[in-house]
Amino acid sequence: MRTLVRTLTPAVALLLLTGCTDGGTGVHGKPGSAGVRDPLFRGLGNGGYDVQHYALTLAYDPDTNHLKGTAEITARATQDLSAFNLDLHGLKVDGATVDGKEAAANRAGDELTLRPHRDIDKGKTFRTVVSYSGEPQTIIDEDEEKSKEGWLETEGGALAVGEPSGSMAWFPSNNHPSDKATYDITVTVPEGPLRVISNGELMKKVTTGGRTTYAWKSRQPMASYLAMLAIGEYRPTESRTSSGVPVLTVVDPAVGTKHAQLIAQVPEIVEWGELNFGPYPFSSAGVIVVPNDDLGYALETQTKPVIPVKELPDSLVHEIAHQWFGNSVTPRSWKDMWLNEGFAVYAEWIWHEDFDATPAKQSFEAAFADDKNWAFPPADPPSAAKVSDDPVYYRGAMVLHKIRQAVGEKPFFEIVKGWATEHRHSNASTADFTAYVEKKSGKDLTELWDTWLYGKDKPDTP
Repeated sequence: MRTLVRTLTPAVALLLLTGCTDGGTGVHGKPGSAGVRDPLFRGLGNGGYDVQHYALTLAYDPDTNHLKGTAEITARATQDLSAFNLDLHGLKVDGATVDGKEAAANRAGDELTLRPHRDIDKGKTFRTVVSYSGEPQTIIDEDEEKSKEGWLETEGGALAVGEPSGSMAWFPSNNHPSDKATYDITVTVPEGPLRVISNGELMKKVTTGGRTTYAWKSRQPMASYLAMLAIGEYRPTESRTSSGVPVLTVVDPAVGTKHAQLIAQVPEIVEWGELNFGPYPFSSAGVIVVPNDDLGYALETQTKPVIPVKELPDSLVHEIAHQWFGNSVTPRSWKDMWLNEGFAVYAEWIWHEDFDATPAKQSFEAAFADDKNWAFPPADPPSAAKVSDDPVYYRGAMVLHKIRQAVGEKPFFEIVKGWATEHRHSNASTADFTAYVEKKSGKDLTELWDTWLYGKDKPDTP
């Protein structure tokens, strides 16, 4: 079925989409918002619905960098909807349906607006199918390093990563951390040495007609920015933790074997995380180690962090800690990013305390002395370009150390485990965290928050 896709300005698209949709009897719904008014990334995400599941079926040709995809999106309407938006960057929309009937599709920049045949009632679960194709694009971030995300071509393959916005370069989505969903990701590539690695567990691998299909399933909810694809001649190794969590470590052969012993420690790091943070929150674990040219930074993609070899060894602990803090407990908005990064850095400090005889106090004092960490409060990044700057990471970790000092050793680690357990597979904000700490500790920590979390000035002493 052919769907007419127009490219319009947002204003014109909105005017067209607010017309009558219910057989001439009048509109009872209204369009969902384009964007969720995130304080840092106002264009990301969409209102009016909550995605439950993504089923992505993709075919990729590395010789031409051509991607053909179908996204089946199961969602629940949170309002009466006459139209709704998805985030999609660059790719051509070939057709769209809602509940099996053709939907009008309009493009305005990265916004794909769909108008279903009939209004969707609040509370109803509906199924959207979008067919799309083209050459997926790399997105350049606003940060000082001009980091690359989205779809990255590699030697003979590709790597897709999405923090903060890059997932829209390879599938249409409600691209904001506040809307988590389960995923099925099925990818077909030419038969041969290429492997396809994604989040969750491999359900099947089938070769027919010169093409090989890999089907991956993520059973636990995942934010869109944590979805990942790695297509290349990877070497996988399977193992398990002592608690039975399956672990898949995947290494690009270009990395060599220099770090093989370190990479083999992933199960032990997961076990250490369970001791400190509580039960591992997902049904599998792992890591993907890639050449430095493929990716300029490590990323905590769900169940399998992607780490360039130059980021070893500390990034192993950091990115695995993110599986609890950021992936399972996901920030409600990008302004809450310190809840991801502060915890992951503090996990490094605890690791060094446990294994390198370096007290966390010493790591704290080094971070305190570094003026870069005082550029802005960790809970208040001034712009999207600063969301991954040092204060979010290291001053965020300093906040946790001050809590540890304020409440004591045993209560602190009970708070850390309790936080990860109470908000498992959900979203949480900075306000949620400060309220939780005060409730569990029985202490008024207003001065701590005012100085370390929100304060603009560096204290005279640590």
